[in-house]
Amino acid sequence: MNNPFQNAMTQLDKVAKIKNFGEEFIARLRQPNRDIRISIPVKMDNGSLRIFEGYRVEYNNALGPYKGGIRYHPDTEINEVKALAFWMTLKCAVVKIPMGGSKGGVTVDPKDLSKGELEKLSRGWVQKLSDILGPYKDVPAPDVNTTPEIMDWIADEYEKITGDTSGAMITGKSIGKGGSEGRGTATAQGGFYVFETIRAEARLPQKCKIVIQGFGNVGLNAAEIFEAHGHSVIAISDSRGGVYDENGLDIQKLKEHKKKTGALKGFINSKNITNEELLESECDLLIPAAFENRITDANANKIQAKAVLELANGPTTPEADEILFKKGIPVIPDILANSGGVIVSYFEWDQNLKGQHWSETEVFDKLKPMLEDSAKKILEKARESNTYLRMGAFILALERIKEKMGG
Repeated sequence: MNNPFQNAMTQLDKVAKIKNFGEEFIARLRQPNRDIRISIPVKMDNGSLRIFEGYRVEYNNALGPYKGGIRYHPDTEINEVKALAFWMTLKCAVVKIPMGGSKGGVTVDPKDLSKGELEKLSRGWVQKLSDILGPYKDVPAPDVNTTPEIMDWIADEYEKITGDTSGAMITGKSIGKGGSEGRGTATAQGGFYVFETIRAEARLPQKCKIVIQGFGNVGLNAAEIFEAHGHSVIAISDSRGGVYDENGLDIQKLKEHKKKTGALKGFINSKNITNEELLESECDLLIPAAFENRITDANANKIQAKAVLELANGPTTPEADEILFKKGIPVIPDILANSGGVIVSYFEWDQNLKGQHWSETEVFDKLKPMLEDSAKKILEKARESNTYLRMGAFILALERIKEKMGG
């Protein structure tokens, strides 16, 4: 398996060849400001004690407090968390919000834990890290397998430890506990705004045939949003495989089928496909919305999409980027495409600090122009340097960080 942090550093090396940022500045960005590993003891329901490994990587805070999600996953390890914290740093810079980048996680399969055990684990995570977290220090958020309820537990535990009642130390909370309207769909909605801004440039038709990898929060919301705008989702998958129908899937009915059967497979009038087959399906737009390293040098030559919109973090390896660029397949990079989530997280933090609550319409009215503006700037940077969109995004982000660091 590719090391995601090595991939991130390969991307950094590439951008340093395209534009001269100075050796010292690049050297400073090759390591996080700090990475922390913690052990979290949890008394299980059966009376036994289990020790879980947790992480927080604070990458760079030149632009403002660290910002980044917490994921609960059995494969979570330090190199993945470091890579995600690095990308988060660039993501905040690309969309020009006053925050830096961090990431956290626990190596755990949350499905193996009862609700009570999960709550103890989440409170244990913040107990070990409370001194480095805070509205003006480091502001976590949900990520893979973490929910508004888990964010509420963390906010509550932090308040108990520190007395801070603003709620601004974490985002992605439930609406009743200071969460922002629109947060649940923000990543997918933001991806759609970016797609609309870049669609003509990527020579995509008005109505696209779309393939989505991932049926979690982001993948499912993306499917519903694109379908509502008249596009046709012809294939979609979860971790166990997917379904294909060249005439377009009915997402609402598919959702009900998954709820009833626990899987996408076997959906009426559709063909069962593997995740490998899904990625290689002919379509206008391929949306990876699952995990890192899904498009690699092993399958990039078989990609038949006209464009790729990265709603997952790091789904395309640097080698695959080169192959797709040569094939003339534009990749709309994660640090732009999926940044709607972090922008609305920033809005939540801002609302908490001001004691305000904005409507969903207000939230999306603020989100849309920020993403349209960033998308146009990235197109410009890529054109100026005759490079692909990811490098355009890196150039824009690094220019903004360098200006603040003065390095």
